[in-house]
Amino acid sequence: MKNRFALPLIAAGFVFLLCVESKKTDPYKVLGVDRSASNREIQKAFHKLSLQYHPDKNKNKGAQEKFAEINNAYDILSDEQKRKNYDLYGDEKGSPGFDAGAGDPGQHGGYSYFTSGGPGQSGFNFRPGEWQNMGGQGGSKSFSFSFGGPGSGGGFDMGDIFSNFFGGGMGGGSQSGSFSCSGRSKYGSRQSAKSLPSVNSQFYKKEIVDNGMTWLLLFYSSNMQDLQYCESVIEEVSTSLQGALKVGSVNCESEKSLCKELGIYPRREPKIVVHSYASGEKASLVEYGGDLDVKSLKSFCQDHLPRFSKRIKLDKFDPASEAGRLPKVLLLSTKKNTPVIWRTLSGLYRKRFSFYDAEVHDASDPSLRQLGVDSLPAIVGWLSNGEREIIRSGVSVKDLKSTIQELSGLLEKFEKKNKKASVRKDPSESSIPLLTASNFDDICGDKVPVCLIGVFKSATTRDKLQKILQSVSQKSFSRLQSSRDSVAYALLDASKQQSFLTSLDKSGFKSSDKLLLAYKPKRGTYASSQGEITEEAAESFISSVLNGDVQFSKTRQKPTLK
Repeated sequence: MKNRFALPLIAAGFVFLLCVESKKTDPYKVLGVDRSASNREIQKAFHKLSLQYHPDKNKNKGAQEKFAEINNAYDILSDEQKRKNYDLYGDEKGSPGFDAGAGDPGQHGGYSYFTSGGPGQSGFNFRPGEWQNMGGQGGSKSFSFSFGGPGSGGGFDMGDIFSNFFGGGMGGGSQSGSFSCSGRSKYGSRQSAKSLPSVNSQFYKKEIVDNGMTWLLLFYSSNMQDLQYCESVIEEVSTSLQGALKVGSVNCESEKSLCKELGIYPRREPKIVVHSYASGEKASLVEYGGDLDVKSLKSFCQDHLPRFSKRIKLDKFDPASEAGRLPKVLLLSTKKNTPVIWRTLSGLYRKRFSFYDAEVHDASDPSLRQLGVDSLPAIVGWLSNGEREIIRSGVSVKDLKSTIQELSGLLEKFEKKNKKASVRKDPSESSIPLLTASNFDDICGDKVPVCLIGVFKSATTRDKLQKILQSVSQKSFSRLQSSRDSVAYALLDASKQQSFLTSLDKSGFKSSDKLLLAYKPKRGTYASSQGEITEEAAESFISSVLNGDVQFSKTRQKPTLK
């Protein structure tokens, strides 16, 4: 139902006669959904249409009006109360509307009657009989209506009408040209983030921090402009990288402490931030500042996926020479760069495996035959005892999410096999490694809760400590199941690494020919056992350390090796 009425406006000495035509549109038809559509179906329809008609991307005539119409429709149907009001009355405000149809409560002889918006609003009020014929028009019926002033819930915006003539609202103001969602306010109404999962402080610390997954987060404050478009782009990126990327939104008004802790303050516009593992062991927050389109944001997210897999040349790779106690897994593919799936897995399992990947031109490569691989892509694994296994050859990539889930299951099985192999291992087959500058971080780095170090000054003492630690390590494993994951064992040559001991204690333990040290890298503390070291004494010391019965001291500085 269209409603026509004439409106005289006086501005800057000019008199304009506007013929305003209003039309009430059905939000269900605008979004192309049934009246029984679920919230998820409405969201999907909105996201698809908003990306299609956004004026920054669609320059066709009418795109701007269509985009505004889509936003208004979603604003009604995504709000439970507004949708209920519309279904009952044909108007989201809860009063009878003016949909087309005979006898519609909103119709008054072909004209719509608008009431004044109340105190504080700028408005015109015309009563029947007061409206003058304009421009030779005959007998127009008169009516009253209001312009929506500050705080108005509806009506016409004076700035919108004047902008059609002078290119801007009555206040003048320019729009931001940056990527920000709020810079697009002229295309939509003020919103709060709705479709993205909400992230609070507790969720952030439990589910995001140190979990190895890349997150794309929208930081905003309530009532920022046109957040829906931001959400549409973010969800589109999330769908294309499903399994490798998770998304969420943080309201910095309700989560002030979290935003303050992270140093993110979205005052005038929302901020899009990636929780990234691309540059180191610990995650960092990297703000996005590019164009807000799916292709650009997706590329940015891919650049910030985890980088824990070491790129190697297959013909020069010797797994036995690679330091570390973790089982090793190697991806062989024809890709020039580390694939997204492998980068994602390297983040999720970075504390449980050492990841490697190599480019292979085809399955005829001689190095593949040596490994027993007959088709690509392939994953080869090495248990902690050196045994090699083909985890999977001819990996079939269906989609990111399902392939990541499938390979995760294979890694879990391989890890269980590695634990069984470690338990079966004969103590005589193992050797306690000697600490050096090159292997210190792998053996006694921050990932290890406790590092037990046998310190010697002579070859005879070394052999004795070697046998004691070999035996004790196996006995400790059988009685204290958690100790296998809690303790690393190593030897230290005090004659060459005296500075290491001095960094713990000023005396450097120079009076001791041999000793046992329990070092906690994360806490920067240590405990020592001196005197006669027997197998029983060593075992008792380790048990006391694991049970918390030993007093630890702060190191003078972080230990380093030459």
